[in-house]
Amino acid sequence: MHSLKTLSLTLFSCLFFIISNAQQATNDEDDKLSLTEGTVDNQFEYVIQKSNNYQDYKVVKKTWLYALKAHTMDSLKAIRKDLVDTQSIVDSQVTEITTLKSNLSETQATLADTNEEKDNMALFGLQMSKSNYNVLMWSIIGALFALLLIFIYKFRNSNSVTRLAKKSLVETEEEFEEHRRTALEREQKVRRQLQDEINKQKTIK
Repeated sequence: MHSLKTLSLTLFSCLFFIISNAQQATNDEDDKLSLTEGTVDNQFEYVIQKSNNYQDYKVVKKTWLYALKAHTMDSLKAIRKDLVDTQSIVDSQVTEITTLKSNLSETQATLADTNEEKDNMALFGLQMSKSNYNVLMWSIIGALFALLLIFIYKFRNSNSVTRLAKKSLVETEEEFEEHRRTALEREQKVRRQLQDEINKQKTIK
């Protein structure tokens, strides 16, 4: 029996504590409500809770209604301003995105032209691929090298011919000099014979 009373007393104490805390929380929440501070929703709640009841109606002070209207209008103006600012930011971002897309298109076009120029080479105003350009260049180099070999061969051949011609000229000059010396000696011999003959004829007379 004593235990039952103790249990009942304990339950009653807990219930009283819970109800007291709930009322205290409600009172604290009511104390937080204000007509001049907080959100518009809290201000409406303040007006509803603080207004007098008349049957199914609420009797609200005009000053509260005007204040609530003013606060609501201020909130709407702030919302409109935020919307205008947001729209301005959106328009600015749309313009920036459009500009970026245009710049991206120009950059991609420039990159494509650069890649084409990188892959192609200009020769005499004509565009050709690098492979064809390399083939042409190596062909020109090969042709020039072949011409150089031909020139060296011709030069050596002509140099050999020139040496032979000089040698033949020297031999011819030596033969001519020998022939001239021989002819001079023969002429001198003939002159001596002629002079001897003239001298003989003079002696006979």
